[in-house]
Amino acid sequence: MLKLIWNNKILKIYRHIDNKRYFKIRKKSLMQRFRQKKLILLTLGIFTPLAVTTSNANASSFGAEIFCTMREGGNDHESSWEAAYTYIKKQKGGIFKVSPKQAASQITETVIREKEKFSYCVEYLNNLHPDRKLQRDLNKEEKRKKKIRKRIRRN
Repeated sequence: MLKLIWNNKILKIYRHIDNKRYFKIRKKSLMQRFRQKKLILLTLGIFTPLAVTTSNANASSFGAEIFCTMREGGNDHESSWEAAYTYIKKQKGGIFKVSPKQAASQITETVIREKEKFSYCVEYLNNLHPDRKLQRDLNKEEKRKKKIRKRIRRN
């Protein structure tokens, strides 16, 4: 009889421990795992651009200096522009590259911001931003010619 009572008490204690799960490792819920991943991604999203990218102001400032110095030295627009644009692209780094329009606007902003330093360069800025209406008209004309060529080929 004593043995039966002892076994019953042990069984009750085991059931109590099993129900409360004192010794079992609880699995994380789906929401807890999602929150952890979201927190990690948010932290990476904030700190990665700060660590990877270089100062954009320095790249555009030196790009403007390259462009203006070469133009002042007598070089043509194309060679000066290519040198400045290549430098800005290289300094920007990262996943996304700088477009020619962005680089031209960075050079323009730097020249305007630092008027005393680049006073001789203002006259060359019009070549960085060609006539937009002329560009659109030329593109429309080119598309029209392509359509005509396609029609001729079909016939």
